[in-house]
Amino acid sequence: MDRRGELKFDPGALSAAQRNGDACVACHKKWPRPRVRVGRLPDGPGVFACADCATALPRPREHFTEPATNAGGPVTTPALAGATAD
Repeated sequence: MDRRGELKFDPGALSAAQRNGDACVACHKKWPRPRVRVGRLPDGPGVFACADCATALPRPREHFTEPATNAGGPVTTPALAGATAD
């Protein structure tokens, strides 16, 4: 499963329990164990939050692609030199 769109968390800012998924990444609550995956650490393991905090965390932005336009493309018709409107 591709997880490129997930939030990445700095492990240095988290406790050992948060890094191991044993505590909520937001409120540090350990019981009940957090079950909502809200992101990942840079080396891959998941980061979890309790149900209350999961809804308050920001959602990652969807991958944005530039709409296809002709802007900046090559000119296909040369401009008429000295053309004037009558």
